[in-house]
Amino acid sequence: MKIVIGSDHAGYELKEHLKKAVKELGYDIEDKGTDNPDVSVDYPKFAESVAKEVANGKGKLGVLVCGTGMGVSIAANKVKGARAAVVYNEATAKLAREHNNANIICLGGRELSKEQGKKFVKLFIETPFSEDERHKRRIKEISDLEK
Repeated sequence: MKIVIGSDHAGYELKEHLKKAVKELGYDIEDKGTDNPDVSVDYPKFAESVAKEVANGKGKLGVLVCGTGMGVSIAANKVKGARAAVVYNEATAKLAREHNNANIICLGGRELSKEQGKKFVKLFIETPFSEDERHKRRIKEISDLEK
């Protein structure tokens, strides 16, 4: 399974840590940038790049990091088929996948420790979507909004 990852300059340090952690879990990584934490960049282009790879099936799941996780989440959710969730604790990491079938986890590089980020990404990747009918129905309703 391939995980697509990206960040802006504010999320670069956490992104680099998470790349190693995801590889240790046995997954392939595709890094969409940024490659330089010292140059201010605009997060929407990185969010779009990751979201398109995930939405078109080239990557199973995505990881996005900016200062708070909110900007990349807003941008990624503009891409049809992307379901990007800002995660800030273990419960949101698990429920984003289990109930919302989120396919992109968004994290705050200025808000979380490296260990928190690693824990949340591991939970996100390893939690399956619930096949409960109410969750399936809600995901269909979300998809219908994109039409």
